[in-house]
Amino acid sequence: MGFSHIFLFLSILPSLSTAESCSTSKCINDKFSIRFPFRIPEQQPARCGYPGFNLACNKAGITTLNLYSSGQFYVRDIDYATQQIQLYDPEACLPRKLLEGFKISDSPFMPLFSQNFTFLSCPSQFAISRFPVLGCLSNSTNSVVATSSMSFVKSMSTACKIIATLPVPVSRPDEAEGFSSNLNGDLVLTWYSPACGICESEGRLCGYKNSNGQGITCYNYTTEENNALRVFRIICVVIVLPTLMCVFGLGCFICFAKWGYGLADGRGNQVQHRQQVNPAGADLEAEPPTRLSGLDESTIESYEKVILGESRRLPGPNGITCPICLGEYLSKDTVRCIPECKHCFHVDCIDQWLRVNSSCPLCRNSPSPSPSHLTPFV
Repeated sequence: MGFSHIFLFLSILPSLSTAESCSTSKCINDKFSIRFPFRIPEQQPARCGYPGFNLACNKAGITTLNLYSSGQFYVRDIDYATQQIQLYDPEACLPRKLLEGFKISDSPFMPLFSQNFTFLSCPSQFAISRFPVLGCLSNSTNSVVATSSMSFVKSMSTACKIIATLPVPVSRPDEAEGFSSNLNGDLVLTWYSPACGICESEGRLCGYKNSNGQGITCYNYTTEENNALRVFRIICVVIVLPTLMCVFGLGCFICFAKWGYGLADGRGNQVQHRQQVNPAGADLEAEPPTRLSGLDESTIESYEKVILGESRRLPGPNGITCPICLGEYLSKDTVRCIPECKHCFHVDCIDQWLRVNSSCPLCRNSPSPSPSHLTPFV
């Protein structure tokens, strides 16, 4: 597998599934979980929720929902399968919110049903004795009641004052058209987009298809599988990726060492390194003799050879390393020196060089033959 494939694989790991990387959350004093399409911005990233479905935890640990124009509500429960959310008024007076201009058209939610109710302000003694009263809107002199029966409104028009007639969200229509105390109860709303009810009814998770937030799909991941995938992702980033980079770096190092310059690790290994890393020698073995442009063996053997003593001092202007293999000269190494320029090299290195080149590797001067001899040099 190439490194481009490895980096591509690691880069798409976070987008293999969005749902499994989104953990559920909850407020301290609520039993229901908060997951897609809902999310708590302080606890869950943006990809884990749908626009308009942000919730919050107040200081008391209760889940809250802001319905924009209608203000803040407490969340009693969320049914993900039926896509219903159950709300109640923090001030325990839902009728007041309804009369003050309840509006949810600027939110993703809508009522299950709507039914017209007329709010009436009646004398306290008259209303209390005969009908249920909306206590949070009533006082010692006037009692507020609500009815869905228009015929009853007409009959009471002389004794009571009509406050307003408006559509009220209800969980089911009141076919009896009588008084209702449910107006001070919970508010049940639903949503149609995103359509996650199918996923939830099948016991699967709902979420975005990818991290770009495009399209909704179902996932089969469980919490245990999510944790396993997180562990796998950590292993890939922390262990596998650095290991692959080290292997790649080692491969580059070996490649350069093989085709570039040898590294001296001792007298016994120097000759082997020189034979492996000298490209001229490799070309000499691979190419036919007719292509050689170096010197013949008799001429090469005519150049002076010197056996280094303990001081490793050379007769020429060289330093302490062989310019061809870059290996350091050791005592008792045999070196060969080029006539005239007096540059010296390991005998194995310079012999292979001169077989394919007729000039000195350093100064590029073409030497002339000299009498062959072996001279100890201390």
